[in-house]
Amino acid sequence: MHSSRTQMSPEGPEVSRFIAGFWRLNSWQMRAQALLTFIEQYRDLGITTIDHAMVYRSESPFGDALALQPSLREQLEIVSKCGIKPAGFGELGAKSVNHYDSSKEAIITSVEASLKNLRTDYLDVLLIHRPDYLMDPEAVASAFQDLRASGKVRYFGVSNFSVNQFELLQQYVKSFAPEGLVTNQVELSPYHLQALDSGQLEQCLRHRVSPMLWSCLAGGRLLNPESNKGQLIKKALQLVAEELGIEDIEPVIYAWVLTLPCNALPLLGTSKIDRVKTALQADALTLDREQWYRIWEASTGHSVP
Repeated sequence: MHSSRTQMSPEGPEVSRFIAGFWRLNSWQMRAQALLTFIEQYRDLGITTIDHAMVYRSESPFGDALALQPSLREQLEIVSKCGIKPAGFGELGAKSVNHYDSSKEAIITSVEASLKNLRTDYLDVLLIHRPDYLMDPEAVASAFQDLRASGKVRYFGVSNFSVNQFELLQQYVKSFAPEGLVTNQVELSPYHLQALDSGQLEQCLRHRVSPMLWSCLAGGRLLNPESNKGQLIKKALQLVAEELGIEDIEPVIYAWVLTLPCNALPLLGTSKIDRVKTALQADALTLDREQWYRIWEASTGHSVP
């Protein structure tokens, strides 16, 4: 299997359909050479888009791996995030209270640290990680404009932003970047359906930007359900898998989110390359409407009106 490619937005970057998520990297306990091999395996499967965040503490070990083969950088699209300041995090953290900081100074400082840790001169995409109640959109756009002018960041987006929060920042970003924001990274899985009714996916369609989708497996609640809801969804997934002639439900989960018309970009969070290969089967699967809604019904506990 090989990941297909798509545009994140009409004037935005070309990316792999599936995105390699590294937020659990520190728990994988991979040395630099092993991590380099893993990145190359992703690349060989066509997955070249990489998701990081300052708060994940994943950037430094990833950068150490890239340093072993610097030429690999130009084969990747690196996404990272800024804006979260956890207490006790060091220079980029808070003194005592977890908070968000989308000030111009904080954004630029965070990007500088990300570039240093990743051993790269630029980020392909920078996202504001979480909505900041104290966000000044003009200040955020000013930071973005400076980072773009210096060549340190090529494109910008957001993560977990509501429809109104996205629109507010969008009008400022479009003043200097015609493509505007190129993505909104949101949570969506057959277990967590909120994005289906929040207007976020319709907004992505309206602006022709592809949403990055995190936690498509619901943090394991679909593969190893501990609740009645999870068990019902898994049963529906297994039935669809049987109808499609496959054994594993993971591709069905990813196919379910890929069926949406918003050109979704699912994140993969595994350190097992065999699971990556399994997930890629979703690119060749087609769920009909009845199969898609069967899974939705198992999650909601009722049929459509």
